[in-house]
Amino acid sequence: MHVCVNSVVRRTFLALSILSLAFTLSFATQATAAAGKPPGNFPAVIPLPNGFQPEGIVIGRGTTFYVGSLANGALYRGDLRTGEGAVFAPGEPGRVTVGLGYDRRSNFVFAAGGPTGNAYVFDGDSGALLITYTLAAAGNFINDVVVTRDAAYFTNSNQAVFHRVPLGERGALPDQSAVQTIPLGGDFVLQAGFNTNGIDATPNGKWLIIVQSNTGFLYRVDPNSGTATRIDLGGETLTAGDGILLDGKTLYVVRNQLNQIAVVRLNNDLTADTLVRTISDPAFRVPTTIDEFGHALYAVNARFGTPPTPDTEYEVVRVEKK
Repeated sequence: MHVCVNSVVRRTFLALSILSLAFTLSFATQATAAAGKPPGNFPAVIPLPNGFQPEGIVIGRGTTFYVGSLANGALYRGDLRTGEGAVFAPGEPGRVTVGLGYDRRSNFVFAAGGPTGNAYVFDGDSGALLITYTLAAAGNFINDVVVTRDAAYFTNSNQAVFHRVPLGERGALPDQSAVQTIPLGGDFVLQAGFNTNGIDATPNGKWLIIVQSNTGFLYRVDPNSGTATRIDLGGETLTAGDGILLDGKTLYVVRNQLNQIAVVRLNNDLTADTLVRTISDPAFRVPTTIDEFGHALYAVNARFGTPPTPDTEYEVVRVEKK
């Protein structure tokens, strides 16, 4: 049998090219997944247990997310990819969990304790309650939390202060004596009603960003001195501002009763910004807080204004950042 050498070479080259292309596509897919870009088959709505009364959400390692309960302080742990999950830190009478924060170094989940005046820290693997901090007297509303490399910072909606829990090496937790209360000064003025709410921080921890719900003002805050500089919104206000998320120079602000997420662009020194667009979705039912995974935002529906019953439905809603 006569075999054409050139034909064999061409077929061999073609086969190798196909294998190379397949490997490249496989690698790209794995790299995309590792970067946290959710594919289109991630569920758009993730149901939570009926009657759970959620408020805070935070995304942990991989596609794991956590949601806290206003009803009894329970924590729910789920998977963004499958939409499945379960309560893994059971609640108890008198406990409340509002905004949540997460420390990747320790896999600890931090929870603001609302009207209890407390903060709670849970183990992200076992759900065990590791420690309870008293931040303020009961009746103060500890609303939200952000975790930086150095500390966890909590807002207090009733006072012109925020609370700092310093963290040790690899996120080691201090005892109660280390808790600090830092006055909010500068441009911040305490008003009647619900004041500071959502909080986030720059990646280096140099600045905090805080929204004041009743006025709709945003502030850049020095975490050491408490000096607050009002961010110039060009005449805009973000009333009903709740949870916030800082992504580079883009700030996402949940406006709960409006069923919206405002998208604002900050300048380099975080002293001015521009409202660039608003994200809404038919599935929003009074969202309160958000976190991000890849190109998506995940908002939890608290359904404020709907009387909570054991059968009331709640969910997490995924929307694209656009």
